[in-house]
Amino acid sequence: MKTPLTELVGVRHPVVQTGMGWVAGPRLVSATANAGALGILASATMTVEQLRAAVREVKSRTGAPFGVNLRADAGDARDRVRIIIDEGVRVASFALAPSKELIAELKDAGVVVMPTVGARRHAEKVAAWGADAVLVQGGEGGGHTGEVATTVLLPQVVDAVDVPVVAAGGFYDGRGLVAALAYGAAGVAMGTRFLLTSDSTVPDAVKARYLAASVKDVTVTTRVDGLPHRMLRTELVASLERSGRLASLVRAVRHAAAFRKVSGLGWTRLARDGLAMRRGKDLTWSQVLLAANTPMMLRSAMVDGRPELGVMASGQIAGLIDDLPSCAELVERLMREADEVMGELSGRYGPASRPSGD
Repeated sequence: MKTPLTELVGVRHPVVQTGMGWVAGPRLVSATANAGALGILASATMTVEQLRAAVREVKSRTGAPFGVNLRADAGDARDRVRIIIDEGVRVASFALAPSKELIAELKDAGVVVMPTVGARRHAEKVAAWGADAVLVQGGEGGGHTGEVATTVLLPQVVDAVDVPVVAAGGFYDGRGLVAALAYGAAGVAMGTRFLLTSDSTVPDAVKARYLAASVKDVTVTTRVDGLPHRMLRTELVASLERSGRLASLVRAVRHAAAFRKVSGLGWTRLARDGLAMRRGKDLTWSQVLLAANTPMMLRSAMVDGRPELGVMASGQIAGLIDDLPSCAELVERLMREADEVMGELSGRYGPASRPSGD
């Protein structure tokens, strides 16, 4: 299936695996790439050195195009951009809008720039700055999310920009891909669906919690890092909702210290990133401090396999997923379903014959 997305990045199928922290590592990304979709390596939880090693590991596993997701507001963003350029990574994905200068630097090196946006005005801004495509995430998506549903946000953005638009939030099968294409998207992006594959390194016990969840077991809370965050509803999330502000801030300080140790970042660097985050998202200092919760609480579940001590970011679509295919099986099935749906629609609603006139 050829779309503006497949032609832009050189993949066989208009499907993107999103850059999920602690989840989208070399194994998942390379498996996705080998399946003909676009895998995105998550770099926010890596040091610069770990990122370079991860990129090289992906390249050793696949010759297909892939991307790297990074934070535009990170203090070492330019160092990470240099790795992307030096290592010949095809796509640079951003969770926040990169600067006009950063976009230009990447484009001059032949890297495709694809920021993630949650509002039409953000899409218009990055497109005007030269972004090659935008990934639009509706409120159904996992992790940090907005309030506007994909079915409302997607057509707004498609009508507003002239670059390929990738739809995210609520997609998991071929029917969703066809629906996104009908709205004018060039493809779909999926996070939770790729997390729940046999190629994902998320511990089996954690995957089992996802598979057991219903749609009503996915909630949105601001008590992890001060921003709306979609995740599985667990006993820990319930306790976070009940905890007071002081307890939340104490927990955040403890997690900031733990993340500093894991990431190798100094307090000065963490403070600098916090300042950038505060400016980029218009956060209070309390929210910046709470943001330290996110990486370590995700790590407890996604890496350590201890969901009782961590949180599990999740799209609402988790309530409809009941299996763990490989990435190859998932992508093949999704494309087969899409072909079948389009064939059925053509047969059911094909051009009607017109009565001949006198």
